[in-house]
Amino acid sequence: ENVLSRIRSFDYSQKNAVLVPVTALGVGGLLIYWLRSRHKIKTIEMGSGWWGLGERPLKGKEDESIRPFKIETSDKEIEDLHRRLDQARYTPHVEGAAFHYGFNSSYLQKVVAYWRNQFDWRKQVEVLNKYPHYHTTIEGIDIHFIHVKPSYVPHGRVVRPLLMVHGWPGSFYEFYKIIPLLTEPAKHGLNECDVVFEVICPSIPGYGFSEAPHQEGFDSIAAARIFHKLMNRLGFKEYYLQGGDWGSRITTNMAQMLPQSVRGLHLNLVFTSRQSLGRLVAIMLGAYVPWLVGLTREDARRIYPFMQKNVYDLLRESGYLHIQATKPDTAGCGLNDSPVGLAAYILEKFSTWTDKSFLHKDNGGLESKYSLDELLTNVMIYWVTSSIVPSMRFYKENFAKDPHLDVHDRVPVYVPTGLAAFPQEIVHIPRTWAKDVYKNIITYSYMPHGGHFAAFEEPKLLAQDIMLFVRKVEEL
Repeated sequence: ENVLSRIRSFDYSQKNAVLVPVTALGVGGLLIYWLRSRHKIKTIEMGSGWWGLGERPLKGKEDESIRPFKIETSDKEIEDLHRRLDQARYTPHVEGAAFHYGFNSSYLQKVVAYWRNQFDWRKQVEVLNKYPHYHTTIEGIDIHFIHVKPSYVPHGRVVRPLLMVHGWPGSFYEFYKIIPLLTEPAKHGLNECDVVFEVICPSIPGYGFSEAPHQEGFDSIAAARIFHKLMNRLGFKEYYLQGGDWGSRITTNMAQMLPQSVRGLHLNLVFTSRQSLGRLVAIMLGAYVPWLVGLTREDARRIYPFMQKNVYDLLRESGYLHIQATKPDTAGCGLNDSPVGLAAYILEKFSTWTDKSFLHKDNGGLESKYSLDELLTNVMIYWVTSSIVPSMRFYKENFAKDPHLDVHDRVPVYVPTGLAAFPQEIVHIPRTWAKDVYKNIITYSYMPHGGHFAAFEEPKLLAQDIMLFVRKVEEL
């Protein structure tokens, strides 16, 4: 028995001699994997897509050529527009209502009279064509973009590619005033940076001169992938991105998708709706002790009174969003058929999204920040391309998959990020809240004035902030 017990004891110790180090190795391996996975950058899957007519061809490579494109018009196009403007019907506005009911119909008649009798579309087409336009086919649809290079690069300056993405109801035309400031800064008194830019401004598919997707499901991820492919096709391996509105969402997705290709990301609007107990406490205490919850005095000034600025004002300004996120084609039918209806629908956003106080003005304050030629040129881009309906569908495609637009908040952005917070933006996101998603904020600027259409309204302010951001990134 003594011998047998010693044999059993020996067997047990032998098993321990094997099991203990194996177990230790296993636990250690799991610990190392966990630690490494914590530091692994999470990305959005790039995937693939097909948005052309019918099924994707089984054989044959897609035409990757870059084709020069020119915007054109005709007597027939202009005559059809004038006929429709002449036949417009109006409903008298409510006395003293200003823009509280939407676009004031009395002022609308003045805008239409200018459009019919003084606006020169042929002249504006020449303005649009002053920058080089191109088409290229990606994932079955033609993508439109302008590509502007600096005419002169001063000694010692580096040229960096900058992709700028518009939103709704804007277009590539929003960037026409900021492009010369970025490509030729010295000529415009902007010498803050050793970098000059070559600027690429694409039209989101379904907007303007980019072909509309023919298949369901085209969302911001698909747009991000297409724009990465565009930049790669142009020969760029690394580039800066800039965006507001949908452009902010698309460029953020680009940074989440291929961070190694994004040298820096600059935004003038942040999408983040992450909810937490900490955020609720911050909202409750921020009006009284902002410093205690990571807010600045300027944050508090822009956020409070909270219900008024973040609930009531937002509800008033987002009625269009519910329509476009559910049944865009129904409302779009009328807009696509009536230039007057289209102008009212689009231009109303250039009123209150530029300055909330414009709600109280009979003319919506439109001509205080823009000229009618500028505003109507943007409307005409939608009109002549019949793109209002597909542009509205972009809301449905995104909100159908992500009703709160927060699914991508779970993928942090680690690329260098610059945020320009304009005071009249629809919502204000403090730096401390933006850091939930954007983990590497290099610059955060409280802009002195300006609203939603920053490049269109305040091109110099935005250009200066982009240059400030890029200078700091280049110094890293």
